[in-house]
This record gives sequence, C-alpha cells and structure tokens, in this order.
Amino acid sequence: MLRELNPLLHSQLRLAVMSILMGVEEADFVFLKEKTQSTAGNLSVQLDKLSEAGYIKVDKYFVGKKTRTTCTITSAGRTAFEEYVDALKDYIGG
Repeated sequence: MLRELNPLLHSQLRLAVMSILMGVEEADFVFLKEKTQSTAGNLSVQLDKLSEAGYIKVDKYFVGKKTRTTCTITSAGRTAFEEYVDALKDYIGG
C-alpha cells in the first residue's frame, strides 16, 4: 500500500523551501525568495506554515536598520522531508 504524501510538504513552494534548507545550515529570506522565484508575500505565508508545523525555525533580527530573517530546518522538519521523499520513491517504484 502506498503511503500518503505529507500534504504540508506537497505544496510546490514549501517543498522547494524544505529542499533548499536540507542542503544548507541556514538560509535568509532574500536567498529563499530568489531561489524559489516566489513573491515576498507568498514566501512569508509558506514559511509561517512550515514554522507552525515545527519543520523550520524562523529568526528575525536587525542588521543596522534592516530586518534580516533566517530559516533553519528542525530535526522534525528533516524527518518529515525524508519520510516524504521515501513515500515519493514508493510511488515511482524506487
């Protein structure tokens, strides 16, 4: 029987963010926005959803007078992503 794909990670933008965060120690908002080619508003909403699920940690602080937002994947997020990839492999026969 095929496992259900995690609906939170099945969103294209959230999956892209998680994929990026799996490969880096942390990523700032501007980097994620550029890599995913998303709008600031959409990215912000999706980061909130991932953060509320406990999949990522979002830190906001000031550098001079500018706000800087950085994201890191949590251990729960790493596990959820790995389970998603494993479930996807079941679908494609890998």
